[in-house]
Formats: sequence, C-alpha cells, structure tokens
Amino acid sequence: MRQYMSVWRLPGAPVLLIVSVLARLGIGMVSLSLLLLLQQAHGRYTQAALACSVYAIASAAASPVVGRLADRIGPAPVLVSTGLAYPCCLVFLIFAGLRDLPLPIVLGAAVLAGVTFPPMTAAVRGTWNALTVDKPEVRVTALAAETALFELVFVVGPILVALCVALWQPAVALGAAAGITLIGTLAVARGRAMRSWRRHDGHAPARGLGPLRVPGFPALLATALGLGFAFGAIGVAVPAYATEYVARDPQSAGGILLGVWGIGSAAAGVWFGTRPRARARLRWLLAGVAASLAILAAMPNAVALGVALVVGGATIAPALTVQNSMVGAIVPQSMLNEAYTWLVTVSVGASAAGVAATGLVVDRPGGAPWAFMLAAAAVAAGALVAPEPFTYTSDPDGAPV
Repeated sequence: MRQYMSVWRLPGAPVLLIVSVLARLGIGMVSLSLLLLLQQAHGRYTQAALACSVYAIASAAASPVVGRLADRIGPAPVLVSTGLAYPCCLVFLIFAGLRDLPLPIVLGAAVLAGVTFPPMTAAVRGTWNALTVDKPEVRVTALAAETALFELVFVVGPILVALCVALWQPAVALGAAAGITLIGTLAVARGRAMRSWRRHDGHAPARGLGPLRVPGFPALLATALGLGFAFGAIGVAVPAYATEYVARDPQSAGGILLGVWGIGSAAAGVWFGTRPRARARLRWLLAGVAASLAILAAMPNAVALGVALVVGGATIAPALTVQNSMVGAIVPQSMLNEAYTWLVTVSVGASAAGVAATGLVVDRPGGAPWAFMLAAAAVAAGALVAPEPFTYTSDPDGAPV
C-alpha cells in the first residue's frame, strides 16, 4: 500500500479522503429516499421517477455554471454557499412530499434542491489534480482512491435508506441526507486543501464553451452519457425488481441490493490504484460494465441478483478511474473544476433520462429484466465511441498520457 501512503501524506488529504466521502453520502440516499417517499404518496413509480428526474436535471444544468465560478474564485466559497442552501431546499421537498402537495409544487421543490446541490465531487477531483500537479505518479493513485472510496457512497447510502425505511419512513432518510450534506460540506470547505486554493501562473479563465473545446474531452463525455443513463436505470430497476420478487419488506430489500452493487466496485478500485503500470482500455472496461448489467436480466431471485451485482460491480471503479484520470491529463488546470462538473452534469443528466425511461418500463408487468437490458445497451453505446486506449504510469518519471 505504499502508493496510497504517498497520497495520504499530501496536504489536506485525510479530509479529502474521509470527510468528503461522508459529506457525499447524501448522493446515495436522496434519489432512492425521494423515489420511495413519493411512491408511497402517489402509489406509482412514474410520478416519483419524474420528480427524481427533475431534481437530477436541475443539478446537471446548474453544475457547469457553479464549476466555472469555482475555477474563478476558488471551490471553498462555492461549497459553503451551496452547502447551506441545499439542506434547506431538501427540507422543503420533504414537507411537500409528506403533505402530498400538488405535483407542480413537488417538482418545483426538486428543482430548487437540484440547483443548489454542492459541487463536491468536482471540487475534490480538481483539488487532487492541483495537489499532484508535480507528482503525476501520485495522481492516478489519488484518483483511484477517490473513485473507490466514492463507491462507498452507493453502498452505505442505500443501506442507510433501507434502515430508515425499516425503522421509520423515507422522509427520515431524506432528512438525514440533508444533515449529513450540511455538516460534511462545511467541514470540507474549511479543510486545508480547499483553503489553500490559489490561482496558478498563467491562469486563463474559461470562456465560451471552455473545456468542451479541448480535443478528446467530448468523447469522454459520450462515455459518461452511457454510464450515467445506466446508473439511473439501475436505481429504478433494482427497487422495482425487489417489489416484484421480494414478498417481505421489498423497499428495504431494494436499498440493500443497490448498496451491495458498490462493494465489488470499491474493491476493484482499490486494487486498480495499486498497479505500478497498466494499460487501461476504457472501451473494454465499458464493455465489461455493459455485460455485467445484461446478466442481471437473467437472475431468477433477489439472492442471485445480489451476487451478480457484487461481481459485476468490479468493472465500474476501474472505468471511472481511467475516465477521471484522462480529464486531469488533457484539460488545462484553469478549467478543471468546470471540466469535472461537465462530467458530472452529463452523467447526472443521463441518469435522469435513465430514471424517467426506466420508470415507464418497470410499471409494466415483468418490466424489470427489460430495464436491465436497457441499461446495458446504454453503456455498450458509450463503449463504441470511447477514446483510444489511455496509458497511465506511476513511475516517478512518468506522466499520464
């Protein structure tokens, strides 16, 4: 684990590795808890999935603007302002759901929550690049650690939702997500790494299309599109599968199944970051993700589905690590926050489309297997347009190319 110790010793790294992951647990909680809250209120997944989609689209639309602002004034002030506003909007969303207010009001609350979502992931990944600007051999390991630990968000988050639903109700899970995000975001914003942000020499603020004009970056966004659609689809397909195949407490079972999906990914991400030299082919990694999703359609029961999710999840973190490493290698430092927000924006926007499309599919009898196949097809399409193989190295004299 020598490579990971070199990451841990970077200034402010413990906060980025631990506190930032805790601060983002809400990412793994909000969509599922909101889906369950509104499904209980309206009795159907279609309207609940629509609200989740609106929330995701609003977040996706606002992210690049917030990312460009972070590139100009620094990530810490942006995190503080959004970290305060976002929990307030979630509380309003809880109130709208519990009171069974008209759907337009619920959708408006979802928009407000999405627009104020803190750009934590982009800020953290941009900071890792800034901390390792002269240490390319450490950068890939740092991003691998970030990707692997971030997978815990999708393991612990749904399990927390399942626990809250089993003991109380979905509204409690949504409230917990608001509190966790508030405390964690403010702690990261006050951390050493974020506060040490400085404009580097030759800083040229992005204008116009910004990083979208950088060669190779649009191709990366295309791969994020396929993955994002699939992640959104699975977020609806798995709870729907549990509703159809699990007789006792299907809502909690759906949360647990989504949680175990990240176990294999996190383990594979840790292993991937320890490789001293590797030839990473994003196209083949994406093909592996697509195959792992297609297999889910053939699972006969919840236990088999859980095993398939754990095993298949091992393809996810390596693909995301390569994707994130390529961003830092090809995009100028002055545009990194915006570039990472574009990656998040495309993923979240595609996820919203996946949620909406899958909500229509799973409301039909026997729709869950078809939803898994839809997710697999989206990732396979992204694999077809993936950039050329990306080589990274952790040799002291090497650099990502």
